[in-house]
Amino acid sequence: MNATADKPQAAADLVTLEINGERVQIAKGSMIIQASDSAGIPVPRFCYHEKLPIAANCRMCLVDVEKTPKPVPACATPVAEGMKVFTQSKRALDAQRNVMEFLLVNHPLDCPICDQGGECELQDVSMGYGRSVSRYVDRKRVVPDEDMGPLVASDMTRCIQCTRCVRFSAEIAGTYELGGIYRGENLQIGTFDGKPLMSEISGNVIDVCPVGALTNKVFRYKARAWELTARQSIGYHDALGSNLFLHSHRGEVARAVPRDNEAVNECWLSDRDRYSHEGLYSDDRAKQPMIKVDGQWRQAGWDEALTRAAEILKSVDPGQLGILAHPSSSSEEGAMLAHLAESMSAGNIDHRIKQLDFADNAVAEPFDVAVADIVNAKTIILAGCNIRHEMPLLHQRIHQAVKRGARVHAINPVDFEFSFPLHSKTIVPPSRLAETLKAAGNGLADDAGAVLILGEIAENHGNASHIRAVAASLQRGGKVRLCRLPQGANAIGLARAGVLPKAGGAHADAMFDGSIKSFLLFGIEPQFDFSAAARATKALLGAKVVSCSAFVTGALMEVADVILPIGLLPEIQATLSNVNGVNQSAEAAGKLPGAAQSGWRVLRALYDKAGLPELAFTDIDGLRAGMRVHAVKSGSGLSAAASAGSGFERISSSPVYRIDAVCRRAAALQAHPLTLGARAVMHPEDARSNGLSDGMMVKVGDGTGSAALPLSVSASVAEGCVWIESQYAASAPLSQTGSLAITRAAL
Repeated sequence: MNATADKPQAAADLVTLEINGERVQIAKGSMIIQASDSAGIPVPRFCYHEKLPIAANCRMCLVDVEKTPKPVPACATPVAEGMKVFTQSKRALDAQRNVMEFLLVNHPLDCPICDQGGECELQDVSMGYGRSVSRYVDRKRVVPDEDMGPLVASDMTRCIQCTRCVRFSAEIAGTYELGGIYRGENLQIGTFDGKPLMSEISGNVIDVCPVGALTNKVFRYKARAWELTARQSIGYHDALGSNLFLHSHRGEVARAVPRDNEAVNECWLSDRDRYSHEGLYSDDRAKQPMIKVDGQWRQAGWDEALTRAAEILKSVDPGQLGILAHPSSSSEEGAMLAHLAESMSAGNIDHRIKQLDFADNAVAEPFDVAVADIVNAKTIILAGCNIRHEMPLLHQRIHQAVKRGARVHAINPVDFEFSFPLHSKTIVPPSRLAETLKAAGNGLADDAGAVLILGEIAENHGNASHIRAVAASLQRGGKVRLCRLPQGANAIGLARAGVLPKAGGAHADAMFDGSIKSFLLFGIEPQFDFSAAARATKALLGAKVVSCSAFVTGALMEVADVILPIGLLPEIQATLSNVNGVNQSAEAAGKLPGAAQSGWRVLRALYDKAGLPELAFTDIDGLRAGMRVHAVKSGSGLSAAASAGSGFERISSSPVYRIDAVCRRAAALQAHPLTLGARAVMHPEDARSNGLSDGMMVKVGDGTGSAALPLSVSASVAEGCVWIESQYAASAPLSQTGSLAITRAAL
């Protein structure tokens, strides 16, 4: 009955028109260019982009419509019933050719040195619709370039004022950093204040630019488009798993570009996914196996290094062996770690290396709502979450939801900056997140269910089980759809692969109590990747350590006894599970450095060297065929509520461009203004009452370590707290939560 009733309504919503004599049906309110695209009929364009608001600037899409006195822009002309459109008539072609001639009047025509050469929309359209020779002989306009930061290079003399970048900045990024300056023939596109682009998704202006006005500064002059080999891959710096192509040149990854996937990242890419490949070629890449003999390091062959590693793992009882993996490790690597642990009867295995509260045995779980559907949410709550830096493209989805009328409420210890207005915000210390969230949840009355997003601060706090318990209660009551941000690009996949403690086994934080005598570390930098680096380092120094690592650092060499070089995700075949719980695969794009091998291969060889029961597979297809999916779900226990202590409460968050080892080595990302450096930030009242002032050097201690940091005073931080970003060398000695003593540093 309903289906029958729907049909007349569906038909009423459609418009039938003719394009070049071909009958086309499309939704009422659509533009001619959308109708032609749906029918596969080409119409040239520069300013039109399906994800951006219509501007009708360039006029390149002029078409001939029956009974109209002049050509009309296809991007800005709505379809009408019975309309007849001609894209190849003499009037349409003449109009397009003349527009093309005007667009090239001031263009420098420097294709031989332009990075966009070979993949330039202006080149393609001018060849198809322009004149074969230029009739323009006068002097061309020259526009001075400005420094937009370390990521985007500008050559604005090439700009054709399509304003795609301006509309992206305003409507998608929400930062309003670009705009038109001056008028008429003097119009220039640029920043209003001459400062670098600060958006965490600024690199997308490169993709939307149809000419060579905005290009990739890191890739600049490295290679031509036709010299590159494209491989499908995925982003591995957050659990969104953005789809992308990696373009390699002579075996090295030269750049990353987005791969369309409406369910995940649409056609966009975050800057850290776009530029992190620089970190692959850091000087401290691990290229050869290394072993420590009598306190001295030397290179070794694979056979010798694996033999030594196997001896270390087998030299202790299974209960004294600990296996820890970085949460961005692939599912294949996780499966091999689980095989190794099971065959050695080792129950101490985990990937939750940033987690502190294990009372509820929390594991990463898929979102209750698909990422693509978050734009339709009416109410969104951000709790302990700096979503803009934790998952930039989810932040962009929320920005779109707000434009559709969504109300966003923030419950945070820091008044983080978002690109959308907040309906309400509550700034409280991390220890009060649970009670504040409970109070906010009791006031919800959203029949459709609000979306609650728990971020890094909530998930990794010492009382995180209490926060998760409140969130789970709201979820069970139907008040919210819960979205807990996985703390690692493949935290969901590793949990499914079984990289979790077995019966009686210790979780990640408990392994540092001194009971573990041999460690296997996979993809971990001890200095930065643990929740309490000082405590972890002490435990590692008191044990034998085998490290499968892509980098060799002084901190790692201090604690390890064997280093086995492994490839990073852009260099290997891998599978990661994203926030929707969807498995996504990546192909190898760059060659492995030196003697490095895929992580699963190293673990497979180590398994054999340890003399464990024979496995049935020898290749990755065999490994994948035998991978088991473990059913895992967070529990419901509660930790003993820790007292606030007598000092300041620590607020810890990860810098957007220092989230993992690869990002930390990407030069352009480290040069970005968002990489602020280690600092302590406190409320003005706290600074005043303690005799401290902005810019002063202070000494911060938590009982396990201390750090000397510059002080920044800001009203954005909750009173009684000190916000210190983690993963900087200067702040590494401090635990990510706890009570801090802060004093003026001695000169």
